[in-house]
This record gives sequence, structure tokens and C-alpha cells, in this order.
Amino acid sequence: MSPTLLSKRLDELEEAGVIKSVIGTSGSREYSLTRAGEELRPIIMGIGAWGQRWVESELSLNNLDPELLIWDMHRGLNIDPLPSRRTCLQFVFNNLPEDRQNYWLVADPHSGVEACYKDPGYEIDLFAECSLRTMTAIWMGLDTVQKAENDGRIVLTGRREVVSSMQDWLGLSPFSTVDRMAG
Repeated sequence: MSPTLLSKRLDELEEAGVIKSVIGTSGSREYSLTRAGEELRPIIMGIGAWGQRWVESELSLNNLDPELLIWDMHRGLNIDPLPSRRTCLQFVFNNLPEDRQNYWLVADPHSGVEACYKDPGYEIDLFAECSLRTMTAIWMGLDTVQKAENDGRIVLTGRREVVSSMQDWLGLSPFSTVDRMAG
């Protein structure tokens, strides 16, 4: 979905009273569900689980968006396995044009997790280089960090405790544990 279409859909959902938005600390709009939207959560989660179970995964891996992936990863990132200080994680999607390769997640035990689309200027604790497809497959639960690293599809450098615990802190899709069905 293009950013313009996404923005239009978010505006429509806000007008319908399903979501509300506020300006976040980074200056961008942040969305959350209203009471009416919360009532829809079980339905949306059910549709998502159905899609994970029955829709061919290759279709999802052919429509990739780095900004959406980073945003989704930020929402589910588990800060517990990370050091008890601000941690900066840089992702480089080496198959994208140079101006769209770099993304960051900053995890802070006091302020939470922030998705950054520009260099936040912090020391990097983890540097992950891979294709967007590899990182998306890991996030979807179709692949693992260990397998991708063993196969040479992802290169991880940085602080040992952050690198070695990536599978534990990585924010996976809420549907990553849903069993897939064949045809």
C-alpha cells in the first residue's frame, strides 16, 4: 500500500471512530485503538490468523515495505532480553536502493521503543545486514535468525549479548506462531 493510500485509510478509520491519533515524541502521528476499535481486535486477529494459516506466504514476501516492517518490529520488540540501558539497533536492507537501506530501532527501558527512519545518532549495539525479504521472513516466523545467519543471509555484528539474543528480543508478527495449512 502506498503511503498516500495508507494515510487516507488511517484518516478514514479515525473519522469512523475506530482509531485515534496523537503527535508522538518524534513528531510523527501515533495511532491507537478507541473503545470501538478494541471491540474489533478479536475479529482482526482472527482474520490475521486465518491469513497466516491459509494464504501462501510467498504472496506476503513479494509485497515488502521496509518502513512497515520496522514499524511492526518496533511494536512487538521485547526489551527484557536487552541491556538495561538505551540500545540502538540498525538494520541495513542491502537489496534496496541506498537511500532506503537504513533503519533503526532504539529501545530504552524508561521510554520504550522507537522506530527511526533517520540515524538517531546513538552508538550502534547491533548492526544487522540482510535483504528485506530475509528480515520479513524472520519477522513472520517463516525463518529464524540462527538459520539465516548460518546460511549467510544475515550478517550480525555488535555487542555479543544483543547479537546472541536477537531471536528473543525481536518483535515477531503476532501471527508467527500460527500453524500453516497446506492447500
